[in-house]
Amino acid sequence: MATTVRRTVVSIPAASLGAENPLPALRPLDEPPRLDAGDRARLPADMARQLGYAPLRSLLPVRLRDGYRRERVPAELDAVVIENDRLRATVLPGLGGRLYSLVHKPAGRELLYRNPVFQPANLALADAWFSGGVEWNLGATGHAAHTCAPLHAARVAAPDGGEMLRLWEWERLRDLPFQLDMWLPEDSDFLYVGVRVRNPHDRTVPAYWWSNIAVPEAPDTRVLAPADSAWHFDYTAALTRVPVPRPGGGADISYTTRSEHAADYFFEIEDDDRRWVTALDGDGHGLVQTSTDTLRGRKLFLWGQGRGGRRWQEWLTAPGTGGYLEIQAGLARTQLEHIPMAADSDFSWLEAYGPLHADPAAVHGGDWQDARGAAAAALEAALPRADVEAAYAAWLPYADAEPKEVLAAGSGWGALEAERGHHRLPGTPFPAIGLGEAQKPWIELLLAGVFPRPVAGAAPGPALVSPQWRDLLESADTYPGNEWFLDYHLGIAQWAAGDRAQAVRSWERSVAAHTSPWALRALAVAEAESGEAQRAADRYLEAFEQLGGWGLTVREGRAAHRALVLEAVPALLAAGRPADADRLLARPAPGDDAAPEDGRFRLLRAATALAQGEPARARGHFDAGFTVDNLREGDETLSDTWYAVAEQLLADGGPVTESVRERARAEDPLPAAYDFRMRPET
Repeated sequence: MATTVRRTVVSIPAASLGAENPLPALRPLDEPPRLDAGDRARLPADMARQLGYAPLRSLLPVRLRDGYRRERVPAELDAVVIENDRLRATVLPGLGGRLYSLVHKPAGRELLYRNPVFQPANLALADAWFSGGVEWNLGATGHAAHTCAPLHAARVAAPDGGEMLRLWEWERLRDLPFQLDMWLPEDSDFLYVGVRVRNPHDRTVPAYWWSNIAVPEAPDTRVLAPADSAWHFDYTAALTRVPVPRPGGGADISYTTRSEHAADYFFEIEDDDRRWVTALDGDGHGLVQTSTDTLRGRKLFLWGQGRGGRRWQEWLTAPGTGGYLEIQAGLARTQLEHIPMAADSDFSWLEAYGPLHADPAAVHGGDWQDARGAAAAALEAALPRADVEAAYAAWLPYADAEPKEVLAAGSGWGALEAERGHHRLPGTPFPAIGLGEAQKPWIELLLAGVFPRPVAGAAPGPALVSPQWRDLLESADTYPGNEWFLDYHLGIAQWAAGDRAQAVRSWERSVAAHTSPWALRALAVAEAESGEAQRAADRYLEAFEQLGGWGLTVREGRAAHRALVLEAVPALLAAGRPADADRLLARPAPGDDAAPEDGRFRLLRAATALAQGEPARARGHFDAGFTVDNLREGDETLSDTWYAVAEQLLADGGPVTESVRERARAEDPLPAAYDFRMRPET
């Protein structure tokens, strides 16, 4: 059959993504791991430079996507299928362009881990993320902020005269447009993916890319790559070079079910070696990924067989579903690095995904060199390295080809940035027709120099924070009585730039002109970040009182209520004011007859009861059972609160000594339902 590109739907149980968090993400991201001078001196020079280069400090201007739950209902997800007589690739343009499925038709074999449900969880930079398939991570260390956001999609002419699927969007954390071109040459066993990331600015920008590939995990699955060592990183935040496949002579990490705890292994591939990684089953069958040399890094991620890792695997999919591991490919050696991207330049490369079969006796033999050599030989026979280079060269002239038929629409942010910067980006159009409601205030500022009035009774829309938008805000005119709104947005841009004193002054002007819950909450964050716990608590309480009179719709009111309470209660507990926290938790959200039963609220109620000296009441919340829908990967608040309660109960009003802590862990262990710990217990 000729290669086709067609629309379809994927019918699976799916949880709703819910509403975006209406509060701008002012809190800094978790600090990236820092190595001391001695550790850094032992690293390759380019890695040492890139580890400390331009870490992402803030999620702004992106909003958190944390309004999802875990109730799943039958749903139809928009999809695009690329198919020839050998492969069928299914892509979800509305969910970050995820390559959801890749079926090798002659064998009837699914090559990827295809998640039977859509279940968001808190693993991405912007919170919501889901497991399975191949995701495309651009921006900064972590799962991309756009992983659950729509991309533009269209049919485009392919290098072989057929059609290919183009996906593109404007990555907002680093202000970089990107595209992915997927096509299947006729009779090909490999899906080609041409990737281009462009820096259209007059300044150097930090770049980051990792393609994360989920494949089924079984006891006989072995991961192979052309390397004899790897950089090991885990949840103890240490980066060390280790031999593979047996670091320190221990378990063979290429068989992922033999490891207890979650870990990353970034393979050290020599400069002249072909870039590839594969996961093969006991019969030597599986998926292989290879690329042109620009995509330098290769990685293995495993969840481990400890209770926390198994719990995460269950959490991300449906009961009874098999586990998965990830093989990955990126621009740098590790995911802790960012690469300088020169002004007015681009990075481009070609990836290939397809089936691989290698001699199982060699693949699973005791000699690592023979095993990786067998896989390398099988790959060269199936897809020679020269063919990948030739496909890349053939694709490059088509990267600028204009889309023929639009299949899906992304956001309007690219259209706004293209208009502001007068960027002309052949192949990835961002026409003005794509501007939506979220962009309307900003296009008025851009074209008229006037910041518009807020929508009556609505929460402020998304903020923009780049230096160019900050300059426009600082020089903007506004309507009488609208000064508070302009100063509120100006403060967000100043905060994002690290100019916190100016941000506070802008928010104070905003409150003085017109008291709003939004500027009060921003000031509360600023007070908390500067260590002023009591003042932060007061600001949060005032913001909460103001919220009730803002006249939001029920939907907006619930989202704002939840977001504000989840920030305010920890601030009140930090200020030693559990009674205020208790009262806040008891207040129902707009349209609700009772206080919300959100699992995050239940955890906060337990922490509040503990702070009030009532460990039995705190334990009652755990015993009743609750689910924290957006528990963060690596967040140990759930287990820490459980053990704090257990210690107080055991101490029975007395001091919590080290012996009490040890007894609590021995006599009152954390239930499996609450165990998401990703590292050895200390």
